[in-house]
Amino acid sequence: MTTDQIVEEPCEVKISSTVLKTSRRGDRPAEFIKLAEDRKSITITDKIGIGKLKLKGTRDLNFYQPDQIKRVRLVKKADGYYVQFCISVDRKEVISPTKSTIGLDMGLNHFYTDSNGEQVENPRFYRQAEKSMKRSQRLVSRKVKVSSNRRKARVKLSKIHLKISRQRKDYAIKLARCVIQSNDLVAYEDLRVKNMVKNHCLAKSISDAGWYQFRVWLEYFGKVFGRATVAVNPAYTSQECSSCGVIVKKSLSTRTHVCQCGCVLDRDENAAINILNKGLSTVGHTGRSALDVGNASGEDTSIDVGESLCQ
Repeated sequence: MTTDQIVEEPCEVKISSTVLKTSRRGDRPAEFIKLAEDRKSITITDKIGIGKLKLKGTRDLNFYQPDQIKRVRLVKKADGYYVQFCISVDRKEVISPTKSTIGLDMGLNHFYTDSNGEQVENPRFYRQAEKSMKRSQRLVSRKVKVSSNRRKARVKLSKIHLKISRQRKDYAIKLARCVIQSNDLVAYEDLRVKNMVKNHCLAKSISDAGWYQFRVWLEYFGKVFGRATVAVNPAYTSQECSSCGVIVKKSLSTRTHVCQCGCVLDRDENAAINILNKGLSTVGHTGRSALDVGNASGEDTSIDVGESLCQ
C-alpha cells in the first residue's frame, strides 16, 4: 500500500453530557487513548486528567480497528461536545467507466453550470436562515451580559450557525459524489476563494456558496472512485469563445455569450466548455494522470478546532 492510497477519514462521535475546560480540548496522539471493546467509551490517559468519556452513537467505530486511529480531537460545538477520530484507511471503490467528461463553472446565480448546459441551483442556506438568525441576534443583544438568559440565547444563535454549516457540508458531499460517479473526468475552476471574498459586495454570497468545500469533496471522491479531477486556471474562461477561441469581452451583467462566428450560448455554459477543454489539454500536456493533477489544490485545507477533517 503506497502513501497516497491511505486516506485519513474523519469519524465524529458525540460525548454524553460532559463539560471540558478549554485547555483540555484539542488533538491527542493515538498512544494516549484507549477505546473500550464495546466502542461505548474512550479513556484518555495523558497528564491533563480527562479520564473516561462516555460516547453516544458509536456505530461508525465498529467498522474500524483501534490500530487504525491515528489521532483524536475533542471539540465543543453548539449542541454539545464531540470526539473526532482521524482514521487511516485504504478506501477504494470500483465503479464502471461512464465514458463521459464534464467541465464545471461555479457561479452565484447557480451553484454550477456544466459543459452540457445543465445547471444546479444554489441552495443559499445562509440567506434562508438570515431572518431567524437576525431575530436570535437581537435577543442576545437584549439580554444582560454574563447572565444565564444571555448564555441560552447565545447557544440558540450558535445552533443556527451550526445547522447552516452542516447543511452546506451535506449538500457538498452529496453533489460531489454524484458528479464523480457520473463522469470519468471532472474539470473545475481553480478558484482562490480567499482573494474573492475581499470583494465586500459579494463576500457573503461567495462564502454561502461553499465552493472550496465542494472542491475538497470532489478531490476526495476522485481518489476513492479512481476518477480524474483537474483544477484549471479560470482566466478568460468566460471571455473566450468556446467555438472559435476569440476573446469576446463582456461585463458581469451580460449573461449571454454572442460571438461573430455565430456561437450563442449562456455565459456560464460557454465558460464550462472552456474549462473542460483546458482540463483535457492540461492532462495531455503534462503526461501525468489527471488524478495527480487534480489533487494538487494549491492551498492546504485548514483544520480548525470544531471542524471535521474535510470541513
